[in-house]
Amino acid sequence: MIPNPTAAAAGGRTASSHGGHGFGTAPVFLASVSTILGAILFLRFGYAVAHAGLWGSLMIIVLGHLVTIPTVLAVSEIATNRRVAGGGAYFIISRSFGTSIGGSIGIALYLSQAISVAFYLVAFAEAFQPVYEWASATHQVDADPRWVSLSATVVLILLMLVKGAGVGVGALWVVSAILGVSILSFLFGQGPESIRPDALHLTDSIEDADSFGIIFATCFPAFTGMIAGLGLSGDLKNPQRSIPLGIITATLVGMVVYSLVAIKLAQSATPEALNGDQFIMAQIAIWGPAIYLGLGAAAISSALGSILVAPRTLQALARDKVFPIPKLNGLLAKGMGRAQEPVYATCVSSAIAVVFVFLGDIDFIAQILSMFFMVTYGALCSVSFLEYFAGNPSYRPTFHSRWYVSLIGAFMCALMMIQMSLQYSLISIALMAAIYFGLRRTRKGERDLTAIFQGTMFQLTRRLQITLQKNHVEKYDGGWRPSIVAVTRFGVRRLGHFDVLRWISHRHGFGHFVQYFQGEYSYDDEEQARSQVDKLIERVDVSGAGIFVDSLICPSFQQALAQTLQMPGISGLPNNCILLEFDKDHPEEIDETAEGARLAAQAMFNVLVLRSTNYRFGYRSSIHLWVTEDNLSNAPLMLLLAYIVVGHRDWRRAEIRLFACHSSGDPEHETRRLASLMSDGRLPISMQNVTSVECATGESVEEEVSRRSSEADLVVAGLNESEIQTDELEGALKRYAGANDVLFVHARENIVIE
Repeated sequence: MIPNPTAAAAGGRTASSHGGHGFGTAPVFLASVSTILGAILFLRFGYAVAHAGLWGSLMIIVLGHLVTIPTVLAVSEIATNRRVAGGGAYFIISRSFGTSIGGSIGIALYLSQAISVAFYLVAFAEAFQPVYEWASATHQVDADPRWVSLSATVVLILLMLVKGAGVGVGALWVVSAILGVSILSFLFGQGPESIRPDALHLTDSIEDADSFGIIFATCFPAFTGMIAGLGLSGDLKNPQRSIPLGIITATLVGMVVYSLVAIKLAQSATPEALNGDQFIMAQIAIWGPAIYLGLGAAAISSALGSILVAPRTLQALARDKVFPIPKLNGLLAKGMGRAQEPVYATCVSSAIAVVFVFLGDIDFIAQILSMFFMVTYGALCSVSFLEYFAGNPSYRPTFHSRWYVSLIGAFMCALMMIQMSLQYSLISIALMAAIYFGLRRTRKGERDLTAIFQGTMFQLTRRLQITLQKNHVEKYDGGWRPSIVAVTRFGVRRLGHFDVLRWISHRHGFGHFVQYFQGEYSYDDEEQARSQVDKLIERVDVSGAGIFVDSLICPSFQQALAQTLQMPGISGLPNNCILLEFDKDHPEEIDETAEGARLAAQAMFNVLVLRSTNYRFGYRSSIHLWVTEDNLSNAPLMLLLAYIVVGHRDWRRAEIRLFACHSSGDPEHETRRLASLMSDGRLPISMQNVTSVECATGESVEEEVSRRSSEADLVVAGLNESEIQTDELEGALKRYAGANDVLFVHARENIVIE
């Protein structure tokens, strides 16, 4: 891979119509395929077949491409969303999703690029194995491969610092030709009979083989070269076409070649022979030296490409001020000369490469590299998946992947990271999350995951509501849940109304709080209403209420209520209850409330009317239910509401008491029936808390309520059919004067507790 990103203003500025050399698709394909068919193919795929068998090796290829193909498609989609300038993958990601997301992915991407330099140079040193053997046999010199890898690193660093990105893309054709000759020489070779198996076996492997996770981690870098061509983004004539076509084609070609190589290895050598010689391909090839030439050409090409791209990614990160130290950003962002060569960023990248080259263990470097690539690819697939569901109108790629493909890619990344190393995978994800949240603190106004998640939730809610409406069926017994709309003109000035709604809807139902503003609709009134809604939203946030708040401007309260009754349920299910409120100390509010209650009952809504006081529900430790003979039909709804309220943490110490009033006949009959109702319905009300009360007249009921419930934190009472439909309602709402806060209930639905 030898990209030539001469449009080196990676992310710090926007290119003109197109920068650089105006290349077509071929260099993107060649840069990617020459990296894919690199060190792992020549050095470690024999090891994979020996330890995992042919079947296991093919599974590694399939699983690897279940990660890389979704990533390729996601990157192709993202790359066609906006005009692409220099800066490669980081530019594409950050300009599509903002620097908070781009920075957190970009740092992992940069580290994988910088470590790749070491990986390819260590592999390059392995290509000199015949020279080491010759030196040992002829001159008794035990050569250390690090002599070559460290020397090559120094040469590359000097080349970058002196020549910069002037290295041409033309070398890609030479590298690709050498690779093609090497692979064909292997595929058409036979190898000595002494190492051939007696037949092609799918599952044969050596004894004490490494675990599948280690084998996969060692081989996975083989499949990660597909986005190498993105380093040419600033030099392409038509990047929206060349990037998807080039990297997708390279990925598919790589998958086919790796499958053929795995089959050829299993067919040509026993597992023991494959495990004993990492250059087994040289024994099988028609001309053995072709394998060493192919390895050397691919490795040095990929190393050169990585050391070109990594500093430019780091420079782009610094120009976007991703790092928390301003002086560090300024230093790394500097460029030298007309092409703005990233000299300081090259020095940092070179230092990282030297450290890993000095380690010299290609398997260790491969496993570290795999984890960084996995984190990067998993994040890319996840963002692509979320962006699809967000439905952002500004996200308009000309190339379209599929959401389920990105989801599969993200899932496979997570699965294989855990398979490789649970500890390192958790550390990697935690570090990426820490980087993201750190960037968010300094980028409050920029697009981030919040915007994507908001769009995703919007789309999910829309689809759920449509599905619920489409599949709406007749309600079944026992399936009732409250979907309540509360209408008030007092909004932020009274809390009782709001509190009752949040208690009832906190877990089992849904609440919609509407503040009514009297007047003719105008823009100024709308602005004032919006400010009040903002205050209500703050109250929702502070109280932890799971309710939706809104406003309504109408000439009269009754018109506002009529519009509210016609509103669709925010939850996707129809509203079934109306919650109204008036203050006990303001009896002039009763007429308006009673008229609204009658209107709601006529529309077949369950009616809840709160008569609030300054008592404000006291210590929230007791709820008293009063059931009389003329409103027994309300009892199931009253019991359910009480049960729901005591489930809220504000009422966690509350006790429910039920008073069954009777005037004649069997005084225990209704008590037993209510007790049976609670028992069968598994309501948390002790039988000892059910009391039979003899009340011959309405006055006696008043006296009993005053005597027994004067200190209750909430009293729940029923409104019968005749009261709700006539002028008696105003008088009924004044009852129980000896109680504090009272919730009047009228059930229009036949609610069954079972």
